Amino acid sequence: MKTSRSKHYNSSRSSLPFEDGMSDVKFHNVVETRPEKAILVGLITPDQNERKTKEYLDELEFLAETAGAETVKRFTQRMNGPSSVTYLGIGKLQEIRAYIEAEEDAEREVDLVIFDDELSAKQLRNIENELKVKVLDRTSLILDIFAMRAQTANAKTQVELAQYRYMLPRLQRLWTHLERQGGGSGSGGGKGSVGLRGPGETQLEMDRRIILNRMSLLKQRLADIDRQKTTQRGNRGRMIRVALVGYTNVGKSTLMNLLSKSEVFAENKLFATLDTTVRKVIVDNLPFLLSDTVGFIRKLPTDLVDSFKSTLDEVREADFLLHVVDISHPDFEDQINVVEKTLSDLGCADKPSMVIFNKIDAYTWEEKDADDLTPATAKNVSLDELTHTWMSRLNGDCLFISAQEKTNLDTMKQVLYNKVRELHVQKYPYNDFLFQHYDSPLPTSPEEEEIQNSK
Repeated sequence: MKTSRSKHYNSSRSSLPFEDGMSDVKFHNVVETRPEKAILVGLITPDQNERKTKEYLDELEFLAETAGAETVKRFTQRMNGPSSVTYLGIGKLQEIRAYIEAEEDAEREVDLVIFDDELSAKQLRNIENELKVKVLDRTSLILDIFAMRAQTANAKTQVELAQYRYMLPRLQRLWTHLERQGGGSGSGGGKGSVGLRGPGETQLEMDRRIILNRMSLLKQRLADIDRQKTTQRGNRGRMIRVALVGYTNVGKSTLMNLLSKSEVFAENKLFATLDTTVRKVIVDNLPFLLSDTVGFIRKLPTDLVDSFKSTLDEVREADFLLHVVDISHPDFEDQINVVEKTLSDLGCADKPSMVIFNKIDAYTWEEKDADDLTPATAKNVSLDELTHTWMSRLNGDCLFISAQEKTNLDTMKQVLYNKVRELHVQKYPYNDFLFQHYDSPLPTSPEEEEIQNSK
């Protein structure tokens, strides 16, 4: 989403009267690269209060930053629900348009406006007609990040399929310059029909057919990739499969690198990991498979989940789930609910799991003054007090760590070892992967044992 502004200079020989033989100096194009300037828009509704809207816009700003845009302004409006025609009220749209024009007059151009919900084709068309700038919704922004992050053929195919699914119902908006054929009957009949006999809906139908054919091809490719991955999973041997799941940007890839001693790409941005990575991990004398999966996010459309089915198959086929949570995030409980709902949609709600509360080093709280009689809020709860809330009822199925600082990492490995070993013995009772410790005494024969006892 990054754009470049060019200062146009004449690249041929300058006609200015340079002195001292400087007339041979040539100028070349000077390119200034700057991030696109974005406005964020959200609604405050009876189902989404002002605090929740602010948190969603904070996340939307992080998404925009990940895609390469810089947020310059936020607009919110209190409504009972989004308008089916313009999403916002017409007055609020005019207010946004006035701000954009004021910025243009001040030579601070606004490049795009991003809405925090998915917009219909009609809403997109009407909003663009009013604002006269590029308009994106949350889904198209996520798709843009997915397209930027996709590295493997599998991920690229899944992203392309999701893009076409998003584009298909919005084709009419993309062809607003092709009006329906002009009215009138017969040769030259009908007022104003000259020059208006365009392709009309024919082009839309052609594009729809092209996209549907392309989607069928992509689905076939994904089916082929899915069969290959199923074969790969079948060839991995008899080992327990552990999957790291959680909200995006909670530290799953960092934890993967620590446990597997590998170099999985990790970055403090949303959707840094898009491709599933599987590594063999050995804790003590127990080998198992650990997979790092794509992070979940709020308001993730069903089409995206469907497109990434083969990636999420690692979660479906896992024997044990490590649910990683960023405890330093002010809204981490809502993130837990989003992940649990997504896992339920995938049919994985009943799998054995464990919650890993990560980033305890980044957890902050504000201590209340002794004379402050106002009720305590979430900001006034210390980490120690937090562990004695509903988390204490998880019956030992949670841990508090810092993957960045490697705090409590040994404890987590020991607990993980116990959980995976229990599953391993149940699933593969006659498997010999559980090798002996090197410092364990070698087994003795009955004769040697009898001689040993006689001594």
